[in-house]
Amino acid sequence: MRTLTLRGGARVAVAAGEWCDAFAVVTRGRVQLELRDGEPGPVLGRDAGFWLRGTGVRALRNPGRRTATVRIVTPRAKTVTCRSTHPYASHPMIEDDMNETGAAPGRTSHTHQFRRLASVGLVATLAAMTAATLAAALAQAVGVDFEIPDGGETIPLSGFAVVTGFFSAVGVVIAAVLLRWSARPAARFVWTAVPLTAISLIPPLLSGANTATTTALLGLHLVPATVMIPTLARTLRTRTN
Repeated sequence: MRTLTLRGGARVAVAAGEWCDAFAVVTRGRVQLELRDGEPGPVLGRDAGFWLRGTGVRALRNPGRRTATVRIVTPRAKTVTCRSTHPYASHPMIEDDMNETGAAPGRTSHTHQFRRLASVGLVATLAAMTAATLAAALAQAVGVDFEIPDGGETIPLSGFAVVTGFFSAVGVVIAAVLLRWSARPAARFVWTAVPLTAISLIPPLLSGANTATTTALLGLHLVPATVMIPTLARTLRTRTN
């Protein structure tokens, strides 16, 4: 019996010879199984037990910030094989050694996730900017002037694209932060983005613009939100489920 320690964000590759038909139990924190194709598997909580032989799991990862521990029980009949395959398995520093050997793959995995999120976020941002600009152009075509009484200025179409692009980029940054630090990034992103979207509806209501302009501005706040929030949440969910 031995204990594997996973610090926050750490990843440890699963070697067939190392586990030797062992049964593992999460004794502290949360552990995520990484599948053979690199996709994330289920996240297991405390007292969850699992076998790894023949399951296609290639690594264990700690998705949270707190240290997680896994108790590994090896059948006695396999003890000799385990020791011969891993002569340092009983060494008191095995936990630290395993964390160190898993550090580089963990960083690679995180880099891949962030790159994927960035690419999806960029495409979603461009789509949101396009959708908002087209919606604004359509509103102008039916007679909405987008004039703000306080400044006496009319909002240009380029203004909608710039503002949409800026706040969409902020949404991508928030998603990246949650991907790095949260065990449930998709759910927390939705909990964060929806209230922020609701708050963004307040300025149009206080702008003093006519009813048509106010209604159009409210709609133009919702258009990019309907593009960005589901897209980023879906991307975060595919990395954690």
